[in-house]
Amino acid sequence: MTVETINQISASERTRRHREVDFARGNVRHEGGILSEEIERLNARYVAGEIDSDELTAAILRSQTVKP
Repeated sequence: MTVETINQISASERTRRHREVDFARGNVRHEGGILSEEIERLNARYVAGEIDSDELTAAILRSQTVKP
């Protein structure tokens, strides 16, 4: 993602992404889990518009916290 793309994310898109991450976090907690610091950093980058949802998913799947 380029700098121009990062700057183009709207406030409403940030809010949507934040709600999406909160929902996912709640689901994980409901199942008795807690997201790692690594995943929380990735989520923050997603909410900020630094990465898109495909990049977030790929990074999570590559992370040390996901076991095949």
